[in-house]
Amino acid sequence: MHPQHDMSKSEELFARAELVIPGGVNSPVRAFRSVGLTPFFVESARGSRINDVDGNSYLDYVQSWGASILGHADPRVIAAISEAAERGTTYGAPTEHEVELAEVIASSVRGVAMVRLVSSGTEAVMTAIRIARGATGRDRVVKFAGCYHGHSDAVLAGGGSGVATLGLPDSLGVTKNAVADTLVVDYNTIPDINSDVACVIVEPVAANMGLVPPDPGYLEGLRSACDQAGALLIFDEVISGFRISRGGASEHFGVDADLYTFGKVIGGGLPLAAVGGSQDLMRELAPTGPIYQAGTLSGNPLATAAGLKVLSLLDPRAFDELSARVERLVGGLVEAISASGLEVQVPRLRTLFSIFFTDAPVRNFADAKRAADSGVYARFFRSMLARNISLAPSAYEVGFVSLAHTDEDIEATIEAAGESAIEVLESL
Repeated sequence: MHPQHDMSKSEELFARAELVIPGGVNSPVRAFRSVGLTPFFVESARGSRINDVDGNSYLDYVQSWGASILGHADPRVIAAISEAAERGTTYGAPTEHEVELAEVIASSVRGVAMVRLVSSGTEAVMTAIRIARGATGRDRVVKFAGCYHGHSDAVLAGGGSGVATLGLPDSLGVTKNAVADTLVVDYNTIPDINSDVACVIVEPVAANMGLVPPDPGYLEGLRSACDQAGALLIFDEVISGFRISRGGASEHFGVDADLYTFGKVIGGGLPLAAVGGSQDLMRELAPTGPIYQAGTLSGNPLATAAGLKVLSLLDPRAFDELSARVERLVGGLVEAISASGLEVQVPRLRTLFSIFFTDAPVRNFADAKRAADSGVYARFFRSMLARNISLAPSAYEVGFVSLAHTDEDIEATIEAAGESAIEVLESL
């Protein structure tokens, strides 16, 4: 008889979770299936580190999928949340912080004059598409393969992120009619659109198939195509908004959209997202217009307090500092991994990066899938985790560095990457 293996506390929790939560997780990419492991369960996190229930401490490059730009449990954000909670956690009535957060977003992003706060990126995208259809009187939506815009029916066609990670056929339970008006085109390709298209929705910086920056002129081409067809352009900046710069993609690339969606950073680590655009478009929403949208917890006082505190700390210098830190990390990763003999691409756009194990730059979802299908990323992930470096448990996600990551953290990560690359190459 073999001696019984003692389960870790994370394994015990996962076994319990599988009995009462589908797949043991409340968001599919957390399951660690694509990297051949069971997930670690978090006990706490602070700054650049995340700690599991078994006493392991990891340098964290997930940072709640980009929400924690200051690092985990920043004391200033915790204080703002605590102060707000003392006054009450939800009212179902307007608060001053909702107005202040909308003002900050509108004053920061070109093309945004009005904002509607919601509780998730999925809600924000649903609302943006509904506005576009209502305002144009058209039905068709154009999106791009590998871009993920939440899990509402109309955009679960050609999705990235968890949909790509799990290899799902988009999704069962989504009717043919729900996606009949959704056209999926390759990213970095300018589609032919005509008078039945309500909107083109795009991640201006694709970050759900790994990081795939737009080709030079791509966003300008989308803007022009929409203008010629009378369609609206939607920038899904749930990830890139207040992450690549204060003004997001419009500031960085000099291209304005008609509607924008934001999430992650603007909630300060709590559930909050937003849709924004011109006054004319946004006033189409109820109660001033005929397009309905509502939410019991929209503009939640804890989330708005956290978001306001985070945004108050993100001046241009903070973004430059974070960008320089990511640049050092990416340069070190390329050098360390390439030295092992592994072919690697580590694209970076300002404060975002990802790792593709392939010999050519990745421009679209087909390229990203070829890199992911090699299985090298899963091996690299496991080797890095064994060295207490937590990367995204999927080849289709990006990495997030926070302002709490130190130079020592970056150096430790580069050293671990070099060791892991050697280990991976030996195992192939």
